[in-house]
Amino acid sequence: MRVLRGTADDPDTDRKRTAALLAAAGDGTAGLRVWTPARQVAFGRRDARAEGFDRAERVAADRGFHPVERDVGGRAVAYAGETLAFAHAVPLDGDAAVDDARGSIAGRYDRAVEAVVDALRGLGADVVAGEPPASFCPGDHSVRVGGGGKVAGIAQRVRADAALVAGCVVAAPGDASEIAAVTDGVYDALDVPFDRETVGSVAAAGGPDDPKRVARALEDAFVDGPWGDGSRRVERIGTER
Repeated sequence: MRVLRGTADDPDTDRKRTAALLAAAGDGTAGLRVWTPARQVAFGRRDARAEGFDRAERVAADRGFHPVERDVGGRAVAYAGETLAFAHAVPLDGDAAVDDARGSIAGRYDRAVEAVVDALRGLGADVVAGEPPASFCPGDHSVRVGGGGKVAGIAQRVRADAALVAGCVVAAPGDASEIAAVTDGVYDALDVPFDRETVGSVAAAGGPDDPKRVARALEDAFVDGPWGDGSRRVERIGTER
């Protein structure tokens, strides 16, 4: 599997790296990124159509989060500087019977949740599939602290020839606090229900607060799991932090 490591300093350039990963999957090459995006709030398509979108962008910028628009679905997601993102680009052959993870949206979601849960449990974190009510990036395909806040959310972008399964993972309590604060203002502007207490972290679940350790565990889970064969071709871009 092609594996990209590192982060471009400019958010727009960084997004192009992920777009190129999806384009390569359309040509048959699976790819994976697990990285720490620059400090930003990534708004989804529904957010951009909302009446309060302009105010939500101003709230993010005023708190030091660069507002960007993302191609995958879901609501706004804040990255506080050490918050992890992952993007798995999967070639599609159009035959769901061959591999449900490649051929169906539900199959890809299930495998992605499984990979994140396995990776975090391997680091000692008590996490389960699911999310509390009124959490950030609300969706059915999420990971939470057992009995606690949300740690990860997952979305998809699907084309005829490839799919991008993407998500975020909150590692450290400090990031969780910043995400809760900016999301509170952004979601208020967008009229989306949100409870600040629903933001969890890997550390709060008993795992490490080191994003590098969490990133490598996630990379291993995707490369060595059902989607990969244990081999990786690593390419480095920008800064690896």
